[in-house]
Amino acid sequence: MKVILNKDLATLGEEGDVRDVARGYFRNYLFPRGIAVPYNDKTVKIFEARKDEIAVRKAEKRKAAVSLKEKLEALELLLTMPAGANGKLYGAVTNQTISDELIKQGFQLERKRIEIPGNSFKSVGKYKITIKLYEGEVAEISLTVQAQAVEIKASTTDKVRRRREDRRKEAGVAETQTKQAVAPKSAVVTAVEQNAQT
Repeated sequence: MKVILNKDLATLGEEGDVRDVARGYFRNYLFPRGIAVPYNDKTVKIFEARKDEIAVRKAEKRKAAVSLKEKLEALELLLTMPAGANGKLYGAVTNQTISDELIKQGFQLERKRIEIPGNSFKSVGKYKITIKLYEGEVAEISLTVQAQAVEIKASTTDKVRRRREDRRKEAGVAETQTKQAVAPKSAVVTAVEQNAQT
């Protein structure tokens, strides 16, 4: 079924584009949301009248994408994540993590536009990330992932170690007391045995 896009949709195209889609997709998703209208003489005339307006909007989007690309490429992201001694992260850096960091920096980008090689990073290091912008414009960002000092784990490990040492000491004291308690009994038994022999 032929449709004309009324709004930009990343998977199909931009406003004013003519596309072939399945009837169910149009009926259940595109039309109810106002994303597309059926391709017929009436809608073609409407979009022909809006052609200049659409062209101006596309030009503005192109300029905005180029400007955004320059700003993003000048940016160097630094993420501090909890990691082990070998540099492996306890979690992973995903496009959602990067999107959240970019929002903190003042950039509103959909996480779907952020492409990470291998879908995530699981160790510290320096990486390159690509972000899809408008009409094939792509920005490449430098990302540095560094390890966060994990003091909580170390203190917990120290506590466990101290508890073990305390238990060993208690066990050692209890064993010594048992030996001392047994020793006098054996001396008494020996004395009784000597008296019995005489």
